[in-house]
Amino acid sequence: MSDWNTQIIEEFRANDGKVGGMFANATLLLLHTTGAKSGLERINPMICMADGDRYIVIASKGGAPSHPDWYHNLVANPNVVVEVGTEQFTATAAPAKEPERTELYAKVAEIFPAFSEYEQATTRTIPVVILTRQP
Repeated sequence: MSDWNTQIIEEFRANDGKVGGMFANATLLLLHTTGAKSGLERINPMICMADGDRYIVIASKGGAPSHPDWYHNLVANPNVVVEVGTEQFTATAAPAKEPERTELYAKVAEIFPAFSEYEQATTRTIPVVILTRQP
């Protein structure tokens, strides 16, 4: 895990899910995935949007031409753990299908305009992932 992610995770946990800097006004969650190849736990902080009882995250990788590693991990192992604020729960991760993918992406980009820039920076279709709490 990068030092940058480690610092965000530590700040998130020390401040009940709040962080400063470039994420000061964003809602973040910590997504725990299982490595597709390694089988090891990976934790990634990411911007999210609540959608009823679900959370929506975007596999943008800043508009890079490839999907982020965490996306490949959850496709291989869709049972994940989510930390939001001070709460932690298990969830099932699933890529959104069209037309819902486009609708959710637009909603997230409206709140966090950088996602519009990421979409314009790449030719790939950026996945939208729905995190649904397990009973």
